[in-house]
Amino acid sequence: MKELENLKEAVLREYPRMNKESKFNFSCHTGISCFNMCCTDVNIFLTPYDVIRLKNKLGISSQEFLDKYTFLPIDESQNHPVVMLKMNGDEKKSCPFVRENGCSVYGDRPWPCRMFPLGVASPKVSRGDDGGKFYFMIEEPVCKGYMEHKDQAVGDWIKEQGIEEYAEMGELFKEISLHDYFKEKKQLTPAKLEMFYTVCYNIDKFREFVFDSTFLKRFEVDEEIVNEIRKDDEELLKFGFTWLRYSLFGEKTMRVKAGSIDQSSRMGAGSRAR
Repeated sequence: MKELENLKEAVLREYPRMNKESKFNFSCHTGISCFNMCCTDVNIFLTPYDVIRLKNKLGISSQEFLDKYTFLPIDESQNHPVVMLKMNGDEKKSCPFVRENGCSVYGDRPWPCRMFPLGVASPKVSRGDDGGKFYFMIEEPVCKGYMEHKDQAVGDWIKEQGIEEYAEMGELFKEISLHDYFKEKKQLTPAKLEMFYTVCYNIDKFREFVFDSTFLKRFEVDEEIVNEIRKDDEELLKFGFTWLRYSLFGEKTMRVKAGSIDQSSRMGAGSRAR
């Protein structure tokens, strides 16, 4: 994690800043000599939305996806759990989804893969504020795509790569991961960390938590929302973010049913309500 922090500092200090109108040269295709080489020995942090897209693409549960394709990096400076894509155990440490002809999950590839060769940064890391967000070029020595003569604008690239929908969900996650609670140096209990992990990454388990417990008997949830989150992972994730703001940070984002005992401390602590 220290390397990541050093990279962030270098980006803010040294990298030329680009906006959506800025132009750059880049192209990736099967005929380029470095094709697939960028998919080896790489650190890819997965967002909650990445996990949903990938596990649904593969037709497996979120638990199976997490067990098979991810690992949890351990760092004392972390405020909350993050998951990373697990590389294969071969000599190249190749991505588990890369094939000879390219990415086997291309339509649902993670956000970092979509953005490359662009990165995005902000001098001020805070929720609810873009903090002077800018884009920058990620120049990997192995990549020959920069030598391709394809001139394009940053905004066009973002649209072409389908990044906008990922960015929308990313902003919602930012409301949680960059919450003022963490800026105040507060720490989540182990049980609340488990709830954070469940909501953000194990969406199928969170659905069980909502529907196979007394959750809906204790909290006022509109029938339309109940119907949506029963079958729609993206809507359930959005609902989960609302729940985390209530159960972890004490925000008044949930309504307790009249006559029901508010057991948010127990439920938010990661145990299943009976």
